[in-house]
Amino acid sequence: MDERPDEDPRDDALASLPEPDPAPARLPASLEEFLAGLGTRAFRFAELGLRHREDALDAVQDAMMKMLGYRERPPQEWTPLFWSILRSRIVDVQRRRAFRLRWLLPAARGDDDAPADWADDGPDPQRTHDGREAYGRLAQALQKLPRRQREAFSLRVLEELDVATTARAMGCSEGAVKTHLSRAREALQRQLEEWR
Repeated sequence: MDERPDEDPRDDALASLPEPDPAPARLPASLEEFLAGLGTRAFRFAELGLRHREDALDAVQDAMMKMLGYRERPPQEWTPLFWSILRSRIVDVQRRRAFRLRWLLPAARGDDDAPADWADDGPDPQRTHDGREAYGRLAQALQKLPRRQREAFSLRVLEELDVATTARAMGCSEGAVKTHLSRAREALQRQLEEWR
């Protein structure tokens, strides 16, 4: 037998177990505090989906205004509810834009291929440039993903929502979230591998 006395064969089994989730975050005391804490993240999520700064700002503002009507809901429901509202608002804007482009401007091209305008007043220009370039590449790679994969990746990885909350926000099963996320990660890894 090759076992050393200081090694326990159960160590391998314990190492393969998933680590427990960290302690749950403190719930916000008010809806205003909740909304104030996610403005920038919500804007980036909307901008990735809409690829247009003003439309993204409008979508986030509309979602926040709609959330005010759910003030009486328990704080545990605010996160999936907000992301679900924002996601629906983004889809509505995308549909309206597609309709408008198809019927009003059939020969015109939208601004979908235009690079995102990332303004950052950071003190270190090189670091700012590198961060902007990396996020721009991630944003470009995310834009190439199908909508559901992009949403699953953004909510699970960028927003760090758990699977159950993401499923509620996306209106699908937890298994579907895992499938979309797995496919998104594979596609992003392929796209970003050549950038390294």
